[in-house]
Amino acid sequence: MPKLPKLPAPPLPAALQEPPPRPGESGGDGGPLEAAQQAGITVVDWVDERTSLSGAGRWLMFRKVPKGTNWFYTLGSATMFAFLSQAVTGVFLAMYYRPDAAGGAYESIRYVTNDVFLGQFVRGMHKWGSSVMVILVFLHMGRTFFFGAYKYPRELNWVIGVVLLILTMTMSFTGYLLPFDQRAYWATIVGVNINGTGPLVGPYLSEFLRGGSEFGATTLSRFYAIHMLLVPGLLAALIGAHLYLVAKLGTTAPPWQKAEKRSELREAEV
Repeated sequence: MPKLPKLPAPPLPAALQEPPPRPGESGGDGGPLEAAQQAGITVVDWVDERTSLSGAGRWLMFRKVPKGTNWFYTLGSATMFAFLSQAVTGVFLAMYYRPDAAGGAYESIRYVTNDVFLGQFVRGMHKWGSSVMVILVFLHMGRTFFFGAYKYPRELNWVIGVVLLILTMTMSFTGYLLPFDQRAYWATIVGVNINGTGPLVGPYLSEFLRGGSEFGATTLSRFYAIHMLLVPGLLAALIGAHLYLVAKLGTTAPPWQKAEKRSELREAEV
């Protein structure tokens, strides 16, 4: 009896087929390096298939940029990087810090500075990074104001930016007391007394910051809680909202670009 010809195997579904080689890559076996790259791509594809994060990433990262964009537009990104640096170094310092007004706070800071590996370096990054973040926030707000980026439809983003500025100043003020040395103690007393001179809410705000009628252990614990828990959470949430509105509404062109465009339109009408 003659043998029947063997039928070809049915084609694999597209989901089970190996992806074609990328441009510039060979389709053969490239060794362990290519296998590792392919494994990484497979993991990313697996996560993206279940989360659809690639669409959100493209929406956030790939958008139209107005003509004339320059280095002034990087001040916002620099401010966010400064905030992330403050968060990372702050977590490291919180692992050793003790909010104890009876010498524990000062001794923990001294221990970090003198005995912990890279402690002085990390503390210096946190200390000077706070000043850098305040400067960058002011520069970013100034660029936004002078470039007219606070106008319609970006008014809400401007309001969020003002709140972020206030929270940044609050973060800097509450963090200044935490070493609890002589300079921090007396400077914070002056700052709280200045807040107490404000109309209507000034005395209540001053008493809230002190945690009572006098400076003491409650004051330090309150400043530590505000500095470590309350303000960072609000900053993270508002930065997320700020970035969402920037991606949704886009960035404005520099004012000189708008002036040139209006001049070209007038010449075209003539």
